[in-house]
Amino acid sequence: MTTKPFISAQEAVRVIRSGDHIHLSSIASVPHILIEALCQRAGELKDLHFHHFHTEGPAPYAEGGPFFDQGFFVGPNVRENVGLGLADYIPSNLFESQLMYRTGALPCDVAMVQVSEPVDGMVSLGTSVDCSLAALEVARERIAVVNPNVPFAYGDLVPLERFTALVKADNPLITKTYSEPSDTDREIGRHCAELVPDGACLQMGIGAMPNAICACLGGHQHLGLHTEMFSDGALALIKKGVIDGSCKAIDKGRIVASFLLGSQAVYDFIHRNPSVQMRDIAYTNDPRVISQNPGMVSINSAIEIDLTGQVCADSIGQRIYSGAGGQLDFVRGAKLSKGGKAIIALAARTAKGLPKIVPTLKPGAGVVTPRADIQWVVTEFGAVNLYGKSLQERAKLLISIAHPQDREALERAAFERFGPHWR
Repeated sequence: MTTKPFISAQEAVRVIRSGDHIHLSSIASVPHILIEALCQRAGELKDLHFHHFHTEGPAPYAEGGPFFDQGFFVGPNVRENVGLGLADYIPSNLFESQLMYRTGALPCDVAMVQVSEPVDGMVSLGTSVDCSLAALEVARERIAVVNPNVPFAYGDLVPLERFTALVKADNPLITKTYSEPSDTDREIGRHCAELVPDGACLQMGIGAMPNAICACLGGHQHLGLHTEMFSDGALALIKKGVIDGSCKAIDKGRIVASFLLGSQAVYDFIHRNPSVQMRDIAYTNDPRVISQNPGMVSINSAIEIDLTGQVCADSIGQRIYSGAGGQLDFVRGAKLSKGGKAIIALAARTAKGLPKIVPTLKPGAGVVTPRADIQWVVTEFGAVNLYGKSLQERAKLLISIAHPQDREALERAAFERFGPHWR
């Protein structure tokens, strides 16, 4: 056990200097007490840069002044300010976020993280391992908020002695509930579930659609879970015994993830649970690791997809909406897996009735999954496999799962693109 004394948040952030690059633990476990203390020093500092995955809660570090946010992912709490230029986005596949720190491509002077209470001198990063381990390896200052509400999750642990400053807090972690799946979500879930064989190993995100997919997998057997994140939908399958990891080639019988966002039940589930491994993003999102589990099935979403199979998942035209995330990490890992499948699942139309299968992506839109990497695409109208298909063949298949009212316009666009030999 460390003999280092606990200090106040205000004292801990005194080590931060103008020009520093600061890493924050993310998602549900943002160290808000340190951010609040740092805001009190705003008049003394300039040019502070903040880096993190998606964060929940207030984000004063993205509001300008001496603070400039440069996240690996853009969530609702920073989206508007990114659009205004008060904050920014670092395009990165999540696997490479840790590599940017470890190679020095991205500076990290200070790491501010929340951790569990220690067990035998070791602490857990709980619900937010992500690239925090890399930040802790390279940072000049390493500040830990020791919080009893952070679950002690097994996997990649950190010696408490590694930290240069310790602060106490007991605020609850941020929880998240998701809307009930729509009928469209359920249809997409049904089509995705039909592509998942018994014994497969899953990766999927969080939200209404992933929950709908999980609900459709209740009759499956011996599924595994190797993912960057999971939430309540997957927890229900674990508790039913559908996910048991018995067919995995690595981490057999264990659930592997890097960060979480969900109900308190999810956080309670991982606490001191040896069947759960919360790991460095360098492990969870490495395509070479992902591919080692046979029957790997990745399921990711998209904002829009064009008729050649280019997937936009991070932006609406030029406006950054989210981030590349781990989509391409898992697409490539799943395709390299024996019997694996990479699925892009999306509704055929937006909530406003605009088509999501389009002739071309919006000007300025980012391609997260290139057409050379695309495999399965699923909408509420069916599932098609674009792998090994030509441009014209892809267009035909994608039109077949577009909204029926959009198909005629897509056919015209395809004819204009491919000429009189379109058939």
